[in-house]
Amino acid sequence: MPPLEIHRVCLPPKQSTLQKLKHRLGEIFFPENPLHRFKNQTWFRKLLMGLQFLFPIFQWAPEYNAQLLKSDVISGLTIASLAIPQGISYAKLANLPPIVGLYSSFVPPLIYSLLGSSRHLAVGPVSIASLVMGSMLSEVVSSTEEPILYLKMAFTATCFAGIFQASLGFLRLGFIIDFLSKATLVGFMAGAAVIVSLQQLKGLLGIVHFTTKMQFIPVMASVFSHRQEWSWQTIVMGFSFLLFLFITRHISKRNPKLFWVAAAAPLTSVIVSTLIVFLLHSKHPKISVIGHLPKGVNPPSSNMLYFSGPYLALAIKTGIITGILSLTEGVAVGRTFASLKNYQVDGNKEMMAIGLMNICGSCSSCYVTTGSFSRSAVNYNAGAKTVVSNIIMAAAVLITLLFLMPLFYYTPNVILATIILTAVSGLIDYQAAYDLWKVDKLDCMACLCSFFGVLFISVPIGLAIAVGVSVFKILLHVTRPNTMALGNIPGTQIYQNLNRYGEASRIPSFLILAIEAPFYFANSTYLQERLTVIHILSAVTAIDTSGIDTLFELRKMLEKRLLQLVLANPVGSVMEKLQQSKTLGSFGLNGVYLTVGEAVADISSLWKARA
Repeated sequence: MPPLEIHRVCLPPKQSTLQKLKHRLGEIFFPENPLHRFKNQTWFRKLLMGLQFLFPIFQWAPEYNAQLLKSDVISGLTIASLAIPQGISYAKLANLPPIVGLYSSFVPPLIYSLLGSSRHLAVGPVSIASLVMGSMLSEVVSSTEEPILYLKMAFTATCFAGIFQASLGFLRLGFIIDFLSKATLVGFMAGAAVIVSLQQLKGLLGIVHFTTKMQFIPVMASVFSHRQEWSWQTIVMGFSFLLFLFITRHISKRNPKLFWVAAAAPLTSVIVSTLIVFLLHSKHPKISVIGHLPKGVNPPSSNMLYFSGPYLALAIKTGIITGILSLTEGVAVGRTFASLKNYQVDGNKEMMAIGLMNICGSCSSCYVTTGSFSRSAVNYNAGAKTVVSNIIMAAAVLITLLFLMPLFYYTPNVILATIILTAVSGLIDYQAAYDLWKVDKLDCMACLCSFFGVLFISVPIGLAIAVGVSVFKILLHVTRPNTMALGNIPGTQIYQNLNRYGEASRIPSFLILAIEAPFYFANSTYLQERLTVIHILSAVTAIDTSGIDTLFELRKMLEKRLLQLVLANPVGSVMEKLQQSKTLGSFGLNGVYLTVGEAVADISSLWKARA
């Protein structure tokens, strides 16, 4: 083989502190450079592009036609048939009046249709946010003893959720929600689904006096201690319609073209059960019903927002937690369906859209809303083309609010319980948990911790455990980074992990170690214990003063043992910090190389020359 040419490792171009700060902030907050498209454009064009950037409706509205409207009307009416019974059900789950669920299916979809970038996201109340809000507020304020105060807390928490969500989008801090990893979310969703399901036993069995606690043991104790309240009429009706809903869902899963069967089933159940109770109510008065629901559009609720007093901290805490959960679900659902249709969803725009939607909702008698996976799936399968489907859905809800509310008087509460049970059963993802166990045992542990935390302690603490385990996993990877010994693959200048590649062989007199993590104070002591001659720094993306001191001390310690420390392929930021700290000069001309092959070849030739 010809002698290997030795290349000099260059420092990055010199920049001032202000330039570095500007570049770093740009990478963090504006990686896609949204202002780039405005360059060399006329003022009118810039104004139009600005409107399109802030209001995505201006992007597709000029090209909207009758064919698209036909598809959106069909999908909008389809999701309305699902949104109306779900809205009523989820409001009950949050311990709110059923009418608030319908209000929340009217205003927020209209706001999202102006600001949202997803074509298929169907907006409205969702089960997890409803459960969390209900459980957190009920721990302090009783929805039955202090209904007005509870309503104020719900609207205020929604306002804070919106402010938090919009702030994340505006400040481009969406990466914060990534602390809820998939593993923790799988466990949290499953635990919450079980808790939601257990709460529905009250309606499914016809129990009047039921515990306000959410944990598994108190709920089961309450179910069996009130056996005398069980109503056989309610049980028969509940399980009959539950079976009907699960059968329709199974049909739609087996044949996606029959998506409308599952979509129409909840509203069909509400209509049929209401007729049954209306006809038989005098003979079977034990079946509890929703009762009177007021007609009319959303009344203003800005005067009910609670910005001072002893419960303000509760509203803020509830708002932030429900805001994080609803934001995670909404953005994830939007991106899922965007990928299926090969278009982009801007995460930061979505955060601002969902946030502003909730801020406006809190002032119009709505509670926390986001993109629902079940409704969005129906919307997608029904052939939705744009967010106009949300406008059609809102129009259908408006007609219901104005003219159809008296028809819900005899709707049995047991039907709401069956609708919720059917909806949340899909949140328990057995296959995902099994995959976690097969792929990553630590992720599986995070999933189980989150699941049992929600099930046996509380929903907020379960969520805190989920985030804590995720952060612990990050710290574990940082403080105990992966290090591996490398060997040469014969006949090449390639160096790979000795454990992975059987053909790789050690180079005599060399120990080559690769570090796959930033070199920080948190792992500097751990890495100092791994002695080496050549450090591969290509995967070390950053270094701080503790890491620099460790390298310096390691070099001196190895020199005392007549060993040499060499750096291979350090990235620009690492080279720059080593230069600024004067550490780079201590390595000398033969201390830093561009590749491992060049380091081995040059050091070997130097040793031969000395021999």
